Amino acid sequence: MSRATYYPELAQRVRSQRELQPDLYGDFDFDRAPDRLATEPDVDSALPTWVADRAPILEDDRVLELISTATLLGDVVADPYAALMATHSVTQLIDMLTRACRHGIEAVPEAPPELVAFIAAMEATPEWIDFDLVREGARQERIPAALLVPFITRGAFIATFTNTYAALPMALTGALSGKRAARRVNETASFFAVTTLPGALDRYGPGFEAAAMVRLMHSMVRYNALKKSDKWDTAVYGMPVPQVDQMPAGMIGQYLLARKARQQGRTEFTKEERAVIEFARYRCFLLGLPEELLPAEPADIIHVMHARSALLRHGFDSICAELVRGTMAAYLRPDTTLFDRCAEAVEKSFSKLTFVRTFCGGDRDVAEAMGVSLGSTDLLRVALTAPFIIGRFTAVSHASRIPVLRDVTDAYVIALLKLRLATYGKPEFTTDSAHYTPVPH
Repeated sequence: MSRATYYPELAQRVRSQRELQPDLYGDFDFDRAPDRLATEPDVDSALPTWVADRAPILEDDRVLELISTATLLGDVVADPYAALMATHSVTQLIDMLTRACRHGIEAVPEAPPELVAFIAAMEATPEWIDFDLVREGARQERIPAALLVPFITRGAFIATFTNTYAALPMALTGALSGKRAARRVNETASFFAVTTLPGALDRYGPGFEAAAMVRLMHSMVRYNALKKSDKWDTAVYGMPVPQVDQMPAGMIGQYLLARKARQQGRTEFTKEERAVIEFARYRCFLLGLPEELLPAEPADIIHVMHARSALLRHGFDSICAELVRGTMAAYLRPDTTLFDRCAEAVEKSFSKLTFVRTFCGGDRDVAEAMGVSLGSTDLLRVALTAPFIIGRFTAVSHASRIPVLRDVTDAYVIALLKLRLATYGKPEFTTDSAHYTPVPH
């Protein structure tokens, strides 16, 4: 890692990983940029040319340093706790974390210092968070979470598999098979949905606990990739599940809001949009992302998201293709009734369209090459169901802005969201190295 000019605190956090977790990171070379980091001007990156021009990003030393540094950052408080897998069972670690989230650290008399530090870090709410905005943002985000997201989650989820370097941790964890792929998609949908419920991100709310569980799962993946897998080459892949790879999932909605603002010729968010941004930033904080990766203004959000892609070396191999195919083939519904099968078919078609439009620039051939084929039947399904799906979402969104209808609308959305959570099933948020897949090179 070169000297830190713009982000000394972030660089210090990266370096501290070796001292905090010598067993895990003692051999990790924090001074070496992994091959995944593409800083050469003439190579293919994960930033498509139709999205943005890569050249200005490579000339911005500040953002280069930010992404290069964050590419080496794991989770300085959850990783040491996950590393206790060497002496504790996964069940024990989950049980202690669950009790600490639900009843406070004092409810875990046997809590190891690693757990105390983990919970304390999540409780240390940063000064830049405005909780009134967070609550309002959650209220707004509940509406798409209940009415739109269930139809596009799979499409957004497979976007994480379109790059070899970012996808390998998922391949290692055995997320290739149908049932496991389905569980991963449903867990992701469940996490994002539960965090929008009233009070979910409060200290003793279900969203706070879910964020802690997601962090533990990611840290277990890091531990298993570095300690249990002979496939993880740090010189090539660097840090498993670095914070910079968690930013797109946490900020994709906010990035799209920023793009919308720019298209409308605005340089600032509206009051409504700002609440949604603040909600997402706090949720990302609970997931362990550093403030440096969570900008608040439209231009900064776009710039950082583009920079992350511009510095991620392009790569799409057989592992990625298998992950995409496995996820597209997975059956997500809880039952196989006629309604469930129809809902599954509609969701799959919407997810394909979302993937093609958002991540392939509308090019069906590009999507096809990645294992997502959007056919005429899919387009027909979308055409037949979109008036209801989009119409209901639009009507509820408008109603939520009318003061006299706000409470009744919110009650409807919350009830629907709870139904959605029931169909997603109970998330396990665990990873077991016994199920890890040998990944071919």
